[in-house]
Amino acid sequence: MALMKVKFDLKKRVKLAQFVWLMYWFSVMAGVLVFSMGLFFKIELRKRSEMMDNNESHFVPNLLIGVGLLACGINAMGGKICYDSLDPSKFSRWKPMLKPFLVSCVAFNCLLVLTALLCFLMRIPLQFTLAEGLKNALKFYKDTDTPGRCYMKRTLDQMQMEFRCCGNNNFRDWFEIQWVSNRYLDFSAKEVKDRIGSNVDGKYLMDAVPFSCCNPGSPRPCIQYQVTNNTAHYSYDHHTEDLNIWKRGCRDALISYYGGMMNSIGALVLLVTILEVIVMIGLQYVNTSLSNLANPEDPECESEGWILEKTVKETFTDIMDKMKAMSKGNAVDEAGVDGVATGS
Repeated sequence: MALMKVKFDLKKRVKLAQFVWLMYWFSVMAGVLVFSMGLFFKIELRKRSEMMDNNESHFVPNLLIGVGLLACGINAMGGKICYDSLDPSKFSRWKPMLKPFLVSCVAFNCLLVLTALLCFLMRIPLQFTLAEGLKNALKFYKDTDTPGRCYMKRTLDQMQMEFRCCGNNNFRDWFEIQWVSNRYLDFSAKEVKDRIGSNVDGKYLMDAVPFSCCNPGSPRPCIQYQVTNNTAHYSYDHHTEDLNIWKRGCRDALISYYGGMMNSIGALVLLVTILEVIVMIGLQYVNTSLSNLANPEDPECESEGWILEKTVKETFTDIMDKMKAMSKGNAVDEAGVDGVATGS
């Protein structure tokens, strides 16, 4: 028994073909939107590529770009099929291709679901790549004279001001690295000698943060040096007072930014998937209603259309039987080849 069988006359078939044709062109625009979002996300990642530990994070935006282009091509072809279905002579040319095309639509919808899932899950690998990437970026902050790293200071300062964050996990990350270049240190000064000699790595460490960590909304002038020294500042306690530097770490800020973006793109891809399923079902009705005309010589006669020729269970059983038959056929072929080889 066919699944969701519907009777059609000429008027209903024409309306169905026109509706599916219109929905296909909506799907083309949805494909353009997915492509645009993938391109936008790739550009956003490239802006801060120096703070990422690897290039694997570009897999998802590249996949979105590819899926968007594929959606445009598939839906444009589907729209052309629906348009030609109004003319029996033109539609007859598409008939041999329709079944493979519908199978490819099913595979494409599976790819869309996988793409949406990867969008939602991208937050996890992004945490690891940002954790290591930001850690290294902070170390290179001072290397303004080193080729390949000379823009790292500007990149980090712009990021901290834009995302209102400080350090990797928090502002204390700046206490553990030397972020002032040796070029700007007077090594004859006692303070510099004491700071360098106070740690085994021989680095100029201090409880201070770059200017980009300062919160411009604070009424008090920014305390960016001697942040943890209460006696260095009047009426100040770094344990209780709300610091006028950003407390949030940049890793958390970037993950929230990119994670929110990917959740929105993932939801968009799921909506596109629903639209693709609708147009695929519509095309199947167009195909079956035209293939099952009671009198092919009379285009105005009634016909029946359906989603599946049999029930879901029967269709699944048929597919499994065909797969088993194919595997047995391959096994027989291999046995025959082995027998010929042995005989020779």
